[in-house]
Amino acid sequence: MLRYTEERKEAVLKKLLPPINRSVAAVSREEGISGATLYNWRNQAKAYGVPVPGEKPSPDDWSAEAKFAVVIETAALSEIELSEYCRRKGLYVEQVHAWRQACIEGQQSSRERQQAERDQVKADRKRIKELERELRRKEKALASCAAGYTHCHRAAPGVVLGHQCAAASGVGNEDMAPRHRLAGAVGKPP
Repeated sequence: MLRYTEERKEAVLKKLLPPINRSVAAVSREEGISGATLYNWRNQAKAYGVPVPGEKPSPDDWSAEAKFAVVIETAALSEIELSEYCRRKGLYVEQVHAWRQACIEGQQSSRERQQAERDQVKADRKRIKELERELRRKEKALASCAAGYTHCHRAAPGVVLGHQCAAASGVGNEDMAPRHRLAGAVGKPP
């Protein structure tokens, strides 16, 4: 059985962990170390609390234990330190924040979760009412505009559209009034 130095072991493990996230098979071929040994090293690192992605290369696919380990490791870090940590591990700060929030939500009591859900439903209903009110207002405005447009552009046979639109809008009513009103006002037959 071969014995590997701790430095070599750490260097090989870095290839398996973020941000590199190489597969065990690829590292095994490259380094000439059996896959079983690499899996063993990876499991030992996981037991020590190192965030190990397992078989999933994408951090979002990591196990809950690996994500929780990242949350614990980063709990006391400042934003600058967290950014540096994320760069080293191939993570995004937003991912760590989301994982932290998931851990907090997982620890909430059912009563707190239910209250949070009720508050969210209440806020959603309020927003829906606001949107429905705005939609009704806009539909009324659109209907009013469409009614005016239809009135102006609906012509009886022999009637010029421009005259009706002007009459409906109130512009130049005296020049474009219907003939029967002109006849009655002036007293002359049409």
